[in-house]
Amino acid sequence: MALQEPLVDVVDANQIISNSSKLITLDMHTVKIDDLAFKVPFKVTANRNDFCHALVAYFDIEFSKCHKSIYFSTAPNAAYTHWKQTVFYFEDVLSMKKGEEITGEFSLKPNATNPRDLDISIQYKFKGEYDTIQATHNYFLR
Repeated sequence: MALQEPLVDVVDANQIISNSSKLITLDMHTVKIDDLAFKVPFKVTANRNDFCHALVAYFDIEFSKCHKSIYFSTAPNAAYTHWKQTVFYFEDVLSMKKGEEITGEFSLKPNATNPRDLDISIQYKFKGEYDTIQATHNYFLR
């Protein structure tokens, strides 16, 4: 059960073993409710040999229509914010070598019962020297 709910916590930047993959950009002036449910592809590449236990999500904000533009990030390597990061643990640990990739699709939609809750599905594939996996993991952010 613990693997079904993502962990919202501070992630040490030294624990990140790959590049990042932008999932989606939302413009607050034009976004519609239907835009808040989406499926997007992703690809991350290991930048060192290490074990991969999870995927980490965060967001960047830019308020560019103000008198003075404001930007901040909730990334692990950015200054701390109360939003922290969201950790999506895998059921299996992957042994990754530098240059190997995880590809997949990230799906998010508001929960049908409570639209403040999120239903998230991550379908991913990995074929490395030591591990090969293709899986779908469903998460529920409450």
